[in-house]
Amino acid sequence: MKVGLAFASSVGIDGAAALEICQRAEAAGFESVWGGEHVLLPDSIASRYPYTPDGKIPAEPETPIPDPLIWLAYAAGVAPKLRLGTCILIVPQRNPLVLAKELATLDTLSGGRVELGLGVGWMKEEFDALGVPWERRGARNDEYIAAMRALWAGPHAEFHGEFVDFEPATCSPRPVNGSIPVLVGGDSPAAIDRAVRIADGYFPGEGDIGRLGELIDRVRRKAEQAKRDPNSIEINAMFGIQMADPEAGVEQMAELGVGRIMVPAFFFAGPGGMDRLSEFGEKVIPLTQS
Repeated sequence: MKVGLAFASSVGIDGAAALEICQRAEAAGFESVWGGEHVLLPDSIASRYPYTPDGKIPAEPETPIPDPLIWLAYAAGVAPKLRLGTCILIVPQRNPLVLAKELATLDTLSGGRVELGLGVGWMKEEFDALGVPWERRGARNDEYIAAMRALWAGPHAEFHGEFVDFEPATCSPRPVNGSIPVLVGGDSPAAIDRAVRIADGYFPGEGDIGRLGELIDRVRRKAEQAKRDPNSIEINAMFGIQMADPEAGVEQMAELGVGRIMVPAFFFAGPGGMDRLSEFGEKVIPLTQS
């Protein structure tokens, strides 16, 4: 089982802190670092955040949320062994041709270490501020992924869809391994369907082990119904509640068939945080290798 450091970009928010958290994570045995995103937080948010009981996002207006791709580009240089992922990137908010170029460039510079964790977004107010249509954002997301994969597949690509339409063109450089792994985030039926249809991995936000198991079972059943090998969809699971008893948490995740646990970097924020991160690497990460 692999161990990723989720939301690392929201802890290592300046150059020195980013350098330290990436280097300490690499030395501790983490396999990857991940950055999340919101372009902005509107002052008034009526949209319901899906991962808290009260539907409120656990952030203040001044909470730093660095752009994940720029942050990961910095991380790529200071921690040459770590894989680099987004958890998550809100793909429908971005121009897919520009995003294809950005991801492929980062992948090339890092030697093929990039993974695209995506979501379709939950905050309508952010879409409104960016001037991006909220309606049909799921269909927009899926078409954007298809268009990017067409550009990554080779030169002289063309694509003709509802949201993306271009004549033969070449986008270079292209990803080191021909494409970039895609992880779909979310707990909804639509997210599960999307993971089965277009993704290499699934990343639910659920922390409760029982409900997490139910989501994983749904993914596997959907994959079987779609004539897809369920094992071809890697499960990435948040390791948050489990920090109270990491040893038991690792065992539970292994029993569920989780391929990568995602440890929120917020556990290592504040005074002594980097020492706690190193201690986690010393005491817990070896348990995932047995």
